[in-house]
Amino acid sequence: MDESALIHAAQNGDLDSFNTLILHYQDAVFHTALRILGDEDPAEDAAQEAFISAFRSLSTFRGGSFKAWLMRTVTNACYDELRRQKRRPTTPLEPETQDGDEMDSPRWLADPNMTPAERSEADELEHAVQHCLDALPTDFRTVVVLADIQGMDYSEVASAARVPLGTIKSRLARARLRLRECLRGFEELLPSSFRLEEERNS
Repeated sequence: MDESALIHAAQNGDLDSFNTLILHYQDAVFHTALRILGDEDPAEDAAQEAFISAFRSLSTFRGGSFKAWLMRTVTNACYDELRRQKRRPTTPLEPETQDGDEMDSPRWLADPNMTPAERSEADELEHAVQHCLDALPTDFRTVVVLADIQGMDYSEVASAARVPLGTIKSRLARARLRLRECLRGFEELLPSSFRLEEERNS
């Protein structure tokens, strides 16, 4: 994918080029929103709002990391959603069925190749990780999602979050410490390969 050419074409009104960019980044955008918000429906709304906003403001993109620019858009959409949630009754973080019952196995985690036992373990691990993410302040949660889940480097995270690089490093260090402390309570669920990358991008 020639990203620069697609961006240039999209800036000149080529909707197909913009849609190609969206298809490339839609999973990353949605999963970022899902980790920040902790619930599928508002994450879908935030992702959709992010893409609409990106389309409207694409002319303002002046180069650099397009992913960081796009992640800034979805981060802003998530913050807007969190502010809206504070103004209305809280809803459960776990997804519900059509009957209003909590789902034991969220559909975005479904893997047809998993055995029932593996599915159960994956569900428990997912709930543990999201529980610990939800316990973080929003600013901490956001940088962890961008750096440790989306794999963005520090400069990209700083651009997406619109804060200085030093602030990103400080927030990540503190957020990772809190996550480690929280996840110790779920140590039996963690795979042996699970490690937070302490020194990446330092």
